[in-house]
Amino acid sequence: MSQDGVSSGARSSGPRFLVVGCGGIGGLVAAHLFAGGHDVTALTTNARIADAINTKGLRVLGENSPGVVRGRAVTELGPGTEPFDYILLATQPPQVEEAARGVLPHLAETGAMVTFQNGLCEPRLARIAGPERVLGGVVAWGASMAEPGVYERTSPGGFVLGRMDGQPDDRLYPLAKALGSIGETILTDNLAGARWSKLAINCSISSLGALGGDRLGVLLRHRFIRRLTLEIMTEVVLVARASGVKLQKVSGTLDLDWIALSDADRVAVASPSLFAKHAILLAVGTRFRKMRSSMLAAMERGRPPAVDFLNGEITSRGLALGIATPINAAIQAEVHALAANRTPPSLAVCRALYERTRSLVNAPFSIPPPPAEADPAALDPEIPPPPRKATTTRATSPSSLEL
Repeated sequence: MSQDGVSSGARSSGPRFLVVGCGGIGGLVAAHLFAGGHDVTALTTNARIADAINTKGLRVLGENSPGVVRGRAVTELGPGTEPFDYILLATQPPQVEEAARGVLPHLAETGAMVTFQNGLCEPRLARIAGPERVLGGVVAWGASMAEPGVYERTSPGGFVLGRMDGQPDDRLYPLAKALGSIGETILTDNLAGARWSKLAINCSISSLGALGGDRLGVLLRHRFIRRLTLEIMTEVVLVARASGVKLQKVSGTLDLDWIALSDADRVAVASPSLFAKHAILLAVGTRFRKMRSSMLAAMERGRPPAVDFLNGEITSRGLALGIATPINAAIQAEVHALAANRTPPSLAVCRALYERTRSLVNAPFSIPPPPAEADPAALDPEIPPPPRKATTTRATSPSSLEL
C-alpha cells in the first residue's frame, strides 16, 4: 500500500487471471486480486466502468476492504493477448454464454473457465468450452456497484469451489489460494449440492427482491414475504431431490432440507415448526439486511432479468420430473411482466402475487420431505456449520478475512 492509500497491486509470476464483468461481484473480485499482486486483467463491455477503473482505480468501500486499488480494465481483448490460466466469469447469467464464447480463444490449453453466476450455468459452459475446462464457484457473499468503479460489499461470506462431476482437479488449489483474501474458500466434491442450495436462496431472495424493489432486511420483516420465501425454497428442494441431488449447505446460509415446508406446515395457521422457520428468515434478514437483488440492479440498467436461470430452471425441471412448482412459475411470470411493462417494483406487487397464489399451494407435496433433526447451524445463521467430512478441503490464504 502506498502512502496515499492506493494499492499498486504489483504483479507476481503466478497464474494469469481474466475477470469478465466488472459489476458488484466481478469488481470486488478483481480489486482483491489486483491488491494481492496477481496477474489480472479486468474485461467489461461498459466503457464508463473501464475508464473509471483506469483513471481512478477500483474503489472498494467498507471495513476490511482493500481501499483504492490500481488495476487495468479493457473493453476488448486483442488477438495478441497472452492466454489466461483462469477466466472468471462474473457477468449476469443471461450474458454468460455470449461472454464465454467471446473469451474462449484466450483460455490457455490447460486453463479453466470459472462460473460465478447464480443458477446452474456449468452445463451451459461445458457445451461451449468442454466439461474438462469448466470449474464452478458458488459465491456466498454479496456486493454492489455504487457507481462505475466504486464497489461495496453488502454481506459476508466466501466461496465453494469444485466440479459438477465431483472429480478432484489440481487447478482448484491455486484458485482457492488466490480467492482466499475475499473470504473462506471451501473445496468440495459435491458442487451440485452447493449449487442447488444457493439456487433455492437466489430463487427467493433475488426474484422477490426484484419484485419488491428493496433490500433483504426490509423485505423479510413482512410475514407474507417470508411465507413466499419458504414456498419457493420448498419447491426447489423437491426438484433437487427428484434430480438425485444431495443438498450441501453453503456456509453462513440455510439448511434447505430442514427449512422446507412439510405438509403439516402448509396447512397450519401456526406451529412450533413454522415459528422456528420464520424466525430463521428474520435472522437472515437481519444479518444480510444490506443485500440487494442483483436481478433488480440488472433490470434498473435495462438488462433482461435472470429469472429464467433461477426460477425458470425449477419450473422446467419440475415439469420434466412431474413435480409441481406453481410458486416459482408465478414468480417467473411476474418478473417478466414487470420487466416488459416497466412497472415499478414495490411491496404491493409482492402482496398481490401472494394473494393470487394462495389457491395454488393447498395440494400436498409430490415428494414429502424426509423427517430429520434440525441442524443446529440452521437455527442460527451465526452458529458455524458442523465439521465437514474428510472429502471436503478448506483452503485459505494467510491474508484471508475472518468473516
